[in-house]
Amino acid sequence: QVQLVESGGGLVQPGGSLRLSCAASESIFTLRSYATGWYPQAPGKQRRELVANITNDAYTNYADTVKRRFTIFRDTRKKEIYLKMNNLKPEDTAVYYCNAGNGRAVVSGAGGAYWGQGTQVTVSS
Repeated sequence: QVQLVESGGGLVQPGGSLRLSCAASESIFTLRSYATGWYPQAPGKQRRELVANITNDAYTNYADTVKRRFTIFRDTRKKEIYLKMNNLKPEDTAVYYCNAGNGRAVVSGAGGAYWGQGTQVTVSS
């Protein structure tokens, strides 16, 4: 059973930083074809939008809206994937979901087969 468990969300002022964590089952890291991504779902929006992903070959990709502000990385020994968010803006407010699965599905923005429960990030003064 694949599990993804997010943590690290919270309330932060504009310009602040947060680091989200996603604890993942080992199988997420062992299949070379897999990738992991972070998909925020903004208030009132039905769609979750990919903002960052990392493949099991360690290639990363970012949406234009978060480039040079967000960094995705992972620790395979701890079996965790992280999203470091700097210079946060009110429009970054969302529930952030960790997603994993087939690399093409994750990278395309459609999402892989596995989702976490989400962690709330609120950027407000």
